[in-house]
Amino acid sequence: MARPPFAPSSSTVPTMPPAPGAMRPGMPPQTRTPGLPESSERRTLVVGRGISVQGTINDAERLVVEGKVEATLIHAAELSVIDGGIFKGEIEVEEAEIAGIIDGVVTARTSLIVRATGRVLGKARCRRLQVEDGGQITGQIEMLNDAPPAASPAPSPVVTTGLQTPGEIGRPDVPASEV
Repeated sequence: MARPPFAPSSSTVPTMPPAPGAMRPGMPPQTRTPGLPESSERRTLVVGRGISVQGTINDAERLVVEGKVEATLIHAAELSVIDGGIFKGEIEVEEAEIAGIIDGVVTARTSLIVRATGRVLGKARCRRLQVEDGGQITGQIEMLNDAPPAASPAPSPVVTTGLQTPGEIGRPDVPASEV
């Protein structure tokens, strides 16, 4: 008599899902940013080791790259590129933690952390930057700031020719040649 497929064996031990905020082996510790949902509450896409994804990723609030991702533009709250993971393309996130490789443009509106094994090749834009000893950034770094855009320049002062007094300038009833 044949054994049914996927029959539970007596040697398997039931496992509990990891607690919110618990670390997975090889995953960086999770941080909490005020105003953003807990990491466990976010829509998360994990691209595992040995998996390659190409194209555009929409609606993922948290992206964890353990394999390889080639994308044109991603808007997300959090990006984690694990040691051995590769992200190629352009991405805009609130927070980014890089232990693998980013090749392209990364914009981190809040913070960018480059771990000791991390490499950023291309352009990095961020408000706060932390690079561990051994981490590498090759390319351009642009620091974002909270300052409002510069106001338009003040109007230039009126230049008089000496023919009119300041009180007469602009008076249509007094021609400049008669003063």
